[in-house]
Amino acid sequence: MKAIVTTTIYEPTEATIKFCQKKDWTFIIVGDLKTPHDSYRALEKKYPNVIYLSPEDQEKKYKELSDAIGWKSIQRRNIGFVEAYNLGADIIATVDDDNIPYDFWGENLAIGKEVEADFYEPGADIFDPLSVTNCSHLWHRGYPIELLSAKNKIQYKGKIRKKFLVQADLWDGDPDIDAICRLTLKPIVKFDTTNFYCSNKISPFNSQNTFLAREALPFYSVLPHIGRMDDIWGGYILQKFFPGSVVYSQASVYQERNKQDLLVNLEKEIFGYRNSLKLIGNLNDYNNFLPPETLKFWNIYQKHFK
Repeated sequence: MKAIVTTTIYEPTEATIKFCQKKDWTFIIVGDLKTPHDSYRALEKKYPNVIYLSPEDQEKKYKELSDAIGWKSIQRRNIGFVEAYNLGADIIATVDDDNIPYDFWGENLAIGKEVEADFYEPGADIFDPLSVTNCSHLWHRGYPIELLSAKNKIQYKGKIRKKFLVQADLWDGDPDIDAICRLTLKPIVKFDTTNFYCSNKISPFNSQNTFLAREALPFYSVLPHIGRMDDIWGGYILQKFFPGSVVYSQASVYQERNKQDLLVNLEKEIFGYRNSLKLIGNLNDYNNFLPPETLKFWNIYQKHFK
């Protein structure tokens, strides 16, 4: 079984409808207080593969976890991860409702099998997945800004064959980049990457167009109470348990970004500017970098996979 997980407060978008139409995927939509519930109940009735978890459903099934996340929070998608795991999903795709999937989305998957990938060794201790694309002047959200001067000093080491647990696909359109990068450059992109590629160094990935193997899911979450480092730090922590487990691939969505305040985004990324590099350098002690309410969530979340 394969599952897609998202959360939303908006009326069904073009992306949402297209994900509903992926008939070989179970699509789990996690609601919040402002979500137009009737619209998603209607989708649930129209598409047999759609599951809508209303606030009442979440409180009934996952009360302790719901309380630890809080409402009006994109991190409620963690409840969707637990639901997908409980339903027996072998592959879990985490997506955003403003990322419109291309027709081939979800078809070229590296998860659960050995594949060939281009292998890169960066000069810095952390690999920026945008550094080897045609948009190397940009940098991924969550990449430590202290390392920007070295991020594009990359050596290509040839092909490697291995099994990966995480596949992070890229995103055309308004890409998932650092707030400073977006404020200053405001790019709209079209990636020309076609091959799988990876590195021997830890690297950031997000929750908007990423596929995870079942065995990796208990070690990944979108962490609440740390701003826009939520999915990024979740990915870094996962790589503590599964180093070398992430592969990147071609853009399989077009992002028509929901309206956002870019300065608010910047404010919510400052936590990462201050702490991400220190976290990565001390991943064995990652618990000490999490605020108390985040650590409380993490402990409750992991209990659901035991």
